[in-house]
Amino acid sequence: MNEKPENTFCNRTHRREFLKDIGGGFASLGLTGMLAQDGFFANKAMAGSTSSYVNPLAPKNSAFPGKAKSVIFLFMYGGPSQVDTFDYKPNLYPLDGKTIQVKTFGRGGKRNESRVVGPKWKFKPYGDCGKYVSDLFPHVGSCVDDIAFLHSMKAESPIHGSAMLMMNAGNLLSGHPSLGSWVNYGLGSVNENLPGYVVMLDKTGGPISGAKNWSSGYMPASYQGTVLRSQGSPILDLENSHGIPRSQQRTMLDHLRTMNEGHLSERYDNTNLAARVASYELAYKMQASAPEAVDVDKEPGHIKDLYGMDGSNTEDFGRKCLLARRLVERGVRFIQIYSGGHHNDNNWDAHGDLVKNHSYHAGNTDKPIAGLLKDLKQRGLLDETLVVWGGEFGRQPTAEYKEGTGRDHNSWGFTMWMAGGGIKGGVSVGETDELGSEAVKDRFHVRRLHATILNQLGLDPNALSYFHGGLDKSLVGVEGADPIHQVIA
Repeated sequence: MNEKPENTFCNRTHRREFLKDIGGGFASLGLTGMLAQDGFFANKAMAGSTSSYVNPLAPKNSAFPGKAKSVIFLFMYGGPSQVDTFDYKPNLYPLDGKTIQVKTFGRGGKRNESRVVGPKWKFKPYGDCGKYVSDLFPHVGSCVDDIAFLHSMKAESPIHGSAMLMMNAGNLLSGHPSLGSWVNYGLGSVNENLPGYVVMLDKTGGPISGAKNWSSGYMPASYQGTVLRSQGSPILDLENSHGIPRSQQRTMLDHLRTMNEGHLSERYDNTNLAARVASYELAYKMQASAPEAVDVDKEPGHIKDLYGMDGSNTEDFGRKCLLARRLVERGVRFIQIYSGGHHNDNNWDAHGDLVKNHSYHAGNTDKPIAGLLKDLKQRGLLDETLVVWGGEFGRQPTAEYKEGTGRDHNSWGFTMWMAGGGIKGGVSVGETDELGSEAVKDRFHVRRLHATILNQLGLDPNALSYFHGGLDKSLVGVEGADPIHQVIA
């Protein structure tokens, strides 16, 4: 009763501070536990001692034994027509030129009525499985017993830029790690002398959005793709242009690394600096290893012939496919080869003359792709190498314009295929409708394809995550995605 107001105020203030200290203490205990689980206190920089160099691409254990060790993604940029390649639709032939009721959604928007463009090539059965394949791909047709065809792929966007990002990075927006980055993040690389993630572009140039398609996004730059050239200097600016002896260069890099590590020890979360340290080391090693890896001229003549390296139109893509085989032999985890670049008929984007466009691009790639599959198989590498074929979407069974054979984009139903790496051969799963305009059975979103690739590498697609912006982010998104079990052996 005799307590002074100011004393009462002081006592209440002390109680609040005391309770806040207790709460903060318990919160700190929880935070400490979480940081310890993430290895925060194991970081030597936090302990106050000098950190040692750790290669961010060092091999890591997979979640479970994977059937595949490497991935070769053959990207048909622009969107090949499923009904002219691998999705046989006999009912389309007699409808050629007729205007029918059919719902479509392409770059020209949504339509309910359009003129049918019948398939421009004949199909015939191949292999023991009897798979019907277009005359565009007779060489790939000879490999169908090793291939699983996915005829009901679907995605959200019929626009090149966003569709490319969805296929490559699982998101319609830029700034997210690409598939190859996730693979290198999850598994690391077994070869410290070559990049773990290699991209080879078409001779006409890169795809729309460029490097965003092989970016590491919010991950450290170490995981991004490295553009490799199939001829000449494999990587631009890689050569030692000043003629410095390698021993002297090694000494200089050692001093530079010591300085960078000292700087990094107080900035343990600076992933760009850590990536730069790693890139210097990798570049030094690649100066000796990369030229040998890309020297396909050492291959015997019958192997070059298998890939179509005969000076004809198959030479360029054949060289890249042969190089891909040499890279997986040397432990490179993820390789992406682009067929088509730049704009218009330089890629598979057949808005005008369908026959001219697809004859050109299929003619450039059919024999090299078959050569790759056959070469991997005869070397015992197909079982551990997952080969993926497809574009960012397919094409509509109807004409885009009033006249001509050009087809608009189609993300509602298109075909991709996979081979090797624990995938069943000689099977076809999923279906589009009788016109090939929309997936109607076993619709497989692009994320299901991503989940299958990660699964075959021994990675759990729904558990592989990277903490960024306060969230655990993953390639397959917050909804998650299951592998396509129908094609897994």
